[in-house]
Amino acid sequence: MSRNLLPYGRQSLDDADIAAVVEVLRSAWLTTGPKVAEFEGAVADFVGARAAVAVSSGTAALHTALYAAGVRTGDEVIVPAMTFVATANAVVFQGGIPVFADVHPQTLLIDPSDAEAKITPRTKAIVAVDYAGQPCDYDALRTITDRHGLVLIADACHALGAAYKGRKVGTLADLTVFSFHPVKHITTGEGGMVVTDDPAAALTMRRFRNHGIATDHHQRTAHDTWYYEMIDLGYNYRITDFQCALGLSQLPKLPHWIARRRAIAHRYDHACSNLSLFNPLAVRPEVDHAYHLYVVRLALEECRTSRDLIFRALRAQGIGVNVHYLPPHLHPYYQRRFGYRAGTCPVAEDVHTRLLSIPLFPGMCDQDVDTVIRAMHAVEECYAS
Repeated sequence: MSRNLLPYGRQSLDDADIAAVVEVLRSAWLTTGPKVAEFEGAVADFVGARAAVAVSSGTAALHTALYAAGVRTGDEVIVPAMTFVATANAVVFQGGIPVFADVHPQTLLIDPSDAEAKITPRTKAIVAVDYAGQPCDYDALRTITDRHGLVLIADACHALGAAYKGRKVGTLADLTVFSFHPVKHITTGEGGMVVTDDPAAALTMRRFRNHGIATDHHQRTAHDTWYYEMIDLGYNYRITDFQCALGLSQLPKLPHWIARRRAIAHRYDHACSNLSLFNPLAVRPEVDHAYHLYVVRLALEECRTSRDLIFRALRAQGIGVNVHYLPPHLHPYYQRRFGYRAGTCPVAEDVHTRLLSIPLFPGMCDQDVDTVIRAMHAVEECYAS
């Protein structure tokens, strides 16, 4: 095993980012201060939404969005079978029941026809996951949610900066969720955000992130009062001002970073065209992909080994490949709690055994990309039939 593992993703930080954080650390406001609203406004402007609510993580953002959507105990929420567990977990946090829809085999995005087939009178919302950074078929999903009176939520934690038919992610659903984890497009360390065009939903989410209290400390200070009221039961999902300062410093760099991600993905596309074991996911012509991940499906029928052995072989060469994801309904918790079993979503169940994510982040130099491609060729020479 190489000691210098090239990770599948990594944050990019510079002196300006550090200076922005230090400036806030030396200020009077470390949390619930002016940088939070400034960051919210900057992200809302970037994606073209009317309002944004920043919280402590992408998972907190999912939970907050489901609360604003009115999901309560016993409600069903349709989520794709190819996603991180947080998408389904947030439904459970609200007492809801996640219902898993299968995905398209070529893109691994939610299959609108399977999602509609799983709607019942108890269904409250559909959560679309922009897997790897590619937007879902939002026209089809919007038609379905309008027909059935459902809320459409975009889990766009992979897709900040992406677009669908010329419309930015953040304007395609009733509520859109972003993540600012270090491997995402920009980072606040940990952090997340929900954007919406519904001011009432935004107000509900601001209360929810602050214990259900109608005002925060900064607002009460501005009005020279101590008085506050708890309107709803909420959580402490507040994000700090120094995290938001980091996000504000990172956001202007996002277009350049996405361009770099696309350039690396283009090189991988070309490399895979000359390989038989590594098949990239399809990209639909009407989308602008944000490439949080570069995912390949392994043609296991054409090789003499398994995905796990290829995983180890690439890691032995210093390539920090990963797997995104084991479908949530195959995890022990969901099988024990809800009785899910294999066979629920056959496409996702088949393809997850073939998936690998290879390194992709803006800080990769051309030599890093060359190293990944050479390692893929070496694996193919060793294992291809």
